[in-house]
Amino acid sequence: MNHTPTKPTFTLDLTKPEPVPQQGIDRALELMNSGRLFRYGETAPGQLSDASLLEQRMAQLLNRKYAIGVNSCGAALFLALKSSGVHQGDKVLVNGYTLAPVPGAIDHAGAEPVVVEVNEQLTIDFDDLRRKAHQSGARTLLLSHMRGHISDMDQIVEQCEELDLTLIEDCAHTLGASWNGKPTGAFGTAACISLQTFKHINSGEGGIIVTDDEDLAARAILYSGSYMLYEQHTARPDATVFEKHRGNTPNYSLRMTALAAALALPQLELLSERAERMNASYRCLEQLLAEINGVQLIQRDTKEEFIGSSLQFRLPGLNAQHIEHFIATCQSQGLGLKWFGKPRMEGFTSRPSHWEYVTDSTGTPRTEELLSTLCDIRIPPAMNQQHCRQAAEVIAEALEEITT
Repeated sequence: MNHTPTKPTFTLDLTKPEPVPQQGIDRALELMNSGRLFRYGETAPGQLSDASLLEQRMAQLLNRKYAIGVNSCGAALFLALKSSGVHQGDKVLVNGYTLAPVPGAIDHAGAEPVVVEVNEQLTIDFDDLRRKAHQSGARTLLLSHMRGHISDMDQIVEQCEELDLTLIEDCAHTLGASWNGKPTGAFGTAACISLQTFKHINSGEGGIIVTDDEDLAARAILYSGSYMLYEQHTARPDATVFEKHRGNTPNYSLRMTALAAALALPQLELLSERAERMNASYRCLEQLLAEINGVQLIQRDTKEEFIGSSLQFRLPGLNAQHIEHFIATCQSQGLGLKWFGKPRMEGFTSRPSHWEYVTDSTGTPRTEELLSTLCDIRIPPAMNQQHCRQAAEVIAEALEEITT
């Protein structure tokens, strides 16, 4: 009797995050029972609010002087741009491989995104950066370390100095990562971190700005909606700095809640252990995929001390119809992949040609070509070597089905 071979199945739910530590749950319940969820005026004099304590620890983690907690990383990006001096009508450079909140933050600040090409490593193209900086007259670079891919930060700093660019780092995917021993988030005038559920620390939603610039920090705290209660921050400039900005800085009400901070705080201690688990799975999956015909992996610089919370690969030999079939086949076997080449935005995934509000959203043909065959697999901390083998088997069979 003939038996149909059993198709490989992926058994891990990639959308399921790590549980919040019990310490965070207990503190959240304590706050909810008290009703004191607003970050200001929550505690007796001399006591730190949860948000203030989180800001203090984030500043220490990244060796920055100041930190400001807000309600999302997109809000953090917007406030970092606004507080650094970006004005209505300014041009802001941004690399073309990123997620929609990044050019969205530029638009939110009243500025115009100027999208810069990326290279085969999915990091910024320095020739196009120089060309578009000169052409546009931009004075700010919002650099997204998208999916944990870190540009040559030595060159970035050098180019920003040469081109007179203020550097703002988007570290949504690189909290805890480094370039040549120096943490991402420590290179720019300011940097922004995400605490959204699928990032390295999960408070549901939340963002942090870190900076050493006292005026930027003071403006960001006031913009975020501190009212005149800014002295409740600990990772802040001296009160005299705020005197320069109190009256001319609007309140945008973008504060972090005490609840989000309480959930995030105990996870800081888990960051390195989570990174170790994700990186082990990344290396295992990378090795397995390297053996599959038709899969092209992304080469990474040895100075890039990344955290592998996701892995990207290309399918350069396939057209859009084939890739769509490949993605659907993997999904039917339990493996959810993202594809950046879809003709329309879907879920979290988009590329420059989708951003119709950008004046020249088609000015990155090389990026569009690279992303047209780019696939993406999330690597949660719960992933292990067995799951990696399952994922590789599903991918290998789905490709074989297309090419035979």
